[in-house]
Amino acid sequence: MVNASPARTASPRSISFRTILPGALIFCAVLLAYLPAVRGGFLWDDNAHVTRADLQSVDGLRRIWFEVGATQQYYPLLHTAFWVEHRLWGDSEVGYHLMNLLLHAAAACLVVAIVRRLALPGAWLAGFIFALHPVCVESVAWISEQKNTLSTVFCLGSAFLYLGFDRDRRRSRYVGASVLFVLALLTKTVTATLPAALLVIFWWQRGRLNWSRDLRPLVPWMALGVTGGLFTSWVERTFIGAQGADFTLNLVERCLLAGRVTWFYLGKLAWPADLMFIYPRWSIDAAVWWQYLFPLGALALVAGLFLLARRPENPLARAAAAGLAGLLIFAVTLFPAMGFFRVYPFRFSYVADHFQYLASLGLIVPLAAGLTLAARPLVNRRTNGTRLLVPLGAGMLVAALGVLTWRQSSVYRDAETLYLATLARNPGCWLAHNNLGNCWSQRPGRLDDAIAQYQEALRLKPDYVEAHNNLGSAWSQLPGRLNDAIAEYQTALRLKPDYAEAHNNLGNALAQLPGRLNDAIAEYYEALRLQPDFAVAHYDLGNVWFKLPGRLNDAIAEYQVALRLQPDIAAVHNNLGNALARLPGRLNDAIAEYEEALRLKPDYVEAHYNLGNALEQLPGRSSDAIAQYEETLRLKPDFAPGWHNLGVSLIHSGNLPAAAAAFREEVRLAPNDAAARQALDTVLQQTGSP
Repeated sequence: MVNASPARTASPRSISFRTILPGALIFCAVLLAYLPAVRGGFLWDDNAHVTRADLQSVDGLRRIWFEVGATQQYYPLLHTAFWVEHRLWGDSEVGYHLMNLLLHAAAACLVVAIVRRLALPGAWLAGFIFALHPVCVESVAWISEQKNTLSTVFCLGSAFLYLGFDRDRRRSRYVGASVLFVLALLTKTVTATLPAALLVIFWWQRGRLNWSRDLRPLVPWMALGVTGGLFTSWVERTFIGAQGADFTLNLVERCLLAGRVTWFYLGKLAWPADLMFIYPRWSIDAAVWWQYLFPLGALALVAGLFLLARRPENPLARAAAAGLAGLLIFAVTLFPAMGFFRVYPFRFSYVADHFQYLASLGLIVPLAAGLTLAARPLVNRRTNGTRLLVPLGAGMLVAALGVLTWRQSSVYRDAETLYLATLARNPGCWLAHNNLGNCWSQRPGRLDDAIAQYQEALRLKPDYVEAHNNLGSAWSQLPGRLNDAIAEYQTALRLKPDYAEAHNNLGNALAQLPGRLNDAIAEYYEALRLQPDFAVAHYDLGNVWFKLPGRLNDAIAEYQVALRLQPDIAAVHNNLGNALARLPGRLNDAIAEYEEALRLKPDYVEAHYNLGNALEQLPGRSSDAIAQYEETLRLKPDFAPGWHNLGVSLIHSGNLPAAAAAFREEVRLAPNDAAARQALDTVLQQTGSP
């Protein structure tokens, strides 16, 4: 008789160690792979997501939830998260990047938990593949796509709890899963596909669906998902602009697009090469025969897997069923971005890596499980060298993905690098040309390069309204090109008559022409009629009133409206200070505005100079005025008026030698200025100098 050895059970400490250590490795791997992006700045569209100044208050939080259009998309939980983050680290890009990395790593750990709950092999491999796959870079390295990482955490958390509810039918699990599902919808409505994905899982597990067990608990979720999806589609059309010729596809063309989209994303998952921020926009044409191959091929793949899965005697039946389930989850989750709904990015490309962030799990999980099952015969062999091949191979796969992710995330370190990389692979991308022009227009000495980019964008897309407006703004900064700027603004308005920014810019250009001030004012009023909360238009109209006799109070009113709408514009504070300084008894209010302008923009030369002028008018404040003039001249040493006023303040403070030195510098900078020479002569006579 042989005594059986007692079964050994793992201690809680060893179980905890085996769970915590790989989870910690996921977080470390994500941080390392995305390190280039952590140091990156704000990119395109980030300014529409990081909380604007007019939404940073408690009332702004109310508007985020109850005012449709206050934010770019009505994702109130996402923008609440941004609101909280802005309270924590303001406009520091690092904080937002680290939060995205944290959410992505948490989502990868939830993938592990779900795979384990489904009793599938390869849980940690699936988690690492998702954490380090390069197609996820756009969602993780781009601050705007926190909508993806945050909604995925809620979505996967909901799925994990619901799978537990499916086992024990505990009401608390259902309630928790439902709450997380609602939170996911309020972050991004693409998560509305979760009920359908769960039903695919139950079909795969049980071979059929039962109404009371499988379908009925998910009916409320489906109703919420459909409502949220339709509402988001309406917001895309109404507030974001997903309408017009770029979105007019008939049903056949949409089916052709859906088939091509599916194969595109499958290809990028299998071979993540030539990833780019903006892919070329395909031409979808029902008259082109080969475009039908994409949907027909997708249907053939699904049909083949289905038929193979229905033959239990076939050794590949189980693998086919798992592959079919994964493919269906992939397709269901990707459905909102397949072309059947209007999505604004379709204007410039039908595909984007961030569209398949959540959907990719439908293929990553069965792939990891399949690789693990295929490797089991090697693991079960007694030869240590053979057994080491499995973890070595998994490690090499994960490391290769990590290297690719590190390289791809480095593209996102700043906007200029991102657009140059995009144009290197997609030179016909008119959007990237325009956005690169915007980058260069803000850099000294690159205005001509910016103009070239705008012109190339218009060559590729002559009806590109934003590029006409941007080219006009560039022309307006060059001597003798004001009429060219006006022509560009007028072209933009011919293409889009309700373009408030172009009306305002046209007003600025007309205000510089003799006899056209009334026309300029009319353009400002039209811009404000179209967009009453257009802070910059209020500011520009205030500048016009400021220059007209008897309209100072109107100028002050416009500046105050602009600051109520957007309190963080330093130039408005400065100009409001200039207006208040002209009113009797308002000098202290003017000083407060200059100081606020300098708080927002410490290197603001004009505000330092104006503050010095205001302080000089107050008894006993000459030393403070001198400090402001000195800071003005430190920032702009060739500013002759600054040297003159510094000299005057130094005279008032009794420092005549220093005043003489200031006037000498003014004369050097403006040798033909008679007033400067007279001031210098006066001081020299008082000091007895030749």
